[in-house]
Amino acid sequence: MIFDLGGVVLGSPLHAIARFEKERGIPDGFVNRLVVETAPDGAWSRLERGELSIEEFYRDFDAECVARGHLLPAADMMEAIHTSSGPRPEMLKALERLREYGLTTAALTNNWKSDGQDRHGLRPYFDVFIESSVVGLRKPDPRIYELALERIGVTAEEAVFLDDIGGNLKTARAMGITTIKVVDAASALAELGATLSVEL
Repeated sequence: MIFDLGGVVLGSPLHAIARFEKERGIPDGFVNRLVVETAPDGAWSRLERGELSIEEFYRDFDAECVARGHLLPAADMMEAIHTSSGPRPEMLKALERLREYGLTTAALTNNWKSDGQDRHGLRPYFDVFIESSVVGLRKPDPRIYELALERIGVTAEEAVFLDDIGGNLKTARAMGITTIKVVDAASALAELGATLSVEL
């Protein structure tokens, strides 16, 4: 079982960004569009591959935002993400149950170096822990999914992947991995339980 962290096991950074945009009078979806449009060479992508320090990211991302007509600033946005991304208790309980059933659990997260110190204490819930900023790859690059499958020791057809971002799921699905889009924890866990024929 492969779990994204932010927006799945943790509170959603997308929701935090949306609230931040609303509070600052920034057009809805501005940050997400910028991240997508500048990938794979933009500041956000480079941050998640571990190529930029957080301070370098602030500088470069602010420059990208200003070039498109809005200054966040990035440091304030990242603080908003940090303060709203605590663990979801129902997901932690489900991870414990999965391991009780003898299933292997893996974390597969896009993150950044300053965020890669497991500040929420999640590592004990996973047999495999893959961070984009550590391995130098980020979702939806197929190579990071291949790495996850290799470390877990399963084929794509044997794996289930939960993420809250459609583009990340699309790549996994094309590789033969069963995917579940997480809109809310309860419905995602119900779908996972049904897929595995287990009680979560």
